[in-house]
Amino acid sequence: MNSQTYAQKTKLLNPIDDDFLKKMAEDILFCQEVIRTILEDDTLIVLESHTQHTIKNLQGRSVILDILCKSGTGRIINVEVQKGNDVDHQKRVRYHASCITANITDTGSKFQDIPDICIIYISKSDFFKEDKTVYHIDRIIRETGTIVENGLQEIYVNAANKDGSNTSKLMTVFAESNAYDDELFPVTSKRKRYFKEDEKGVAEMCAIMDEIREEGRLEGKLEGRLEGLLEGKEEMRLEMAENLLTMGLSISKVIQATKLLPETVQAMADKLPQPEKSNFLSI
Repeated sequence: MNSQTYAQKTKLLNPIDDDFLKKMAEDILFCQEVIRTILEDDTLIVLESHTQHTIKNLQGRSVILDILCKSGTGRIINVEVQKGNDVDHQKRVRYHASCITANITDTGSKFQDIPDICIIYISKSDFFKEDKTVYHIDRIIRETGTIVENGLQEIYVNAANKDGSNTSKLMTVFAESNAYDDELFPVTSKRKRYFKEDEKGVAEMCAIMDEIREEGRLEGKLEGRLEGLLEGKEEMRLEMAENLLTMGLSISKVIQATKLLPETVQAMADKLPQPEKSNFLSI
């Protein structure tokens, strides 16, 4: 894809798109302006901000956070942007919160010292379908209706509903190509205009898009090689299973030796001559 085509595609992108957000969020003042607006707190200070922050999980799924910030009060704020509807949004938030909590908590820390976390989840559609721009999720004692806190704040924001609030206006800037609001969101508007209209900004966006696509191509090649290796190992296990069954080894022991699915081994056993099958369960 040539630079001219990239430039044309860049003009169609907005802060709600991953590639565009990555560049926007490199400016800590942009992150601060977004968080201040959604939390309705003009005094909030963002001390640190990181874009595309990776949290490795050696025992499970790792996560890449769109924006991870630390406020002046020590609260950790994760801003996630999601255009699609092919994920379970609430469980994604739950998993992000758990990974962040585990990552920022030192060994031996007391539970009361675990930092507070706020997840701001921005989506293009209103998946709650309650016609609100912002949804604050509270923990409530069912029997009494009392709100209780555990240090986790969940806020869901969408660009689908227009209610006239500042957050709704910010979402318009996020989602619509020609939308700007220099008075309410000077940092966001200036930075968005830079990457969509300024020659240098467009060049930066083209470079990051090219980089991301190159990473995707390399990842695809690696996945292809891995799939090939796995397929090869699968063929070896199938061949081993057939040989063991032919030798008269029981189905349960073949499953244990090859790690194949029980139904796979059973189907192989059913295809073998009946006299040989009669000895399968004897070993």
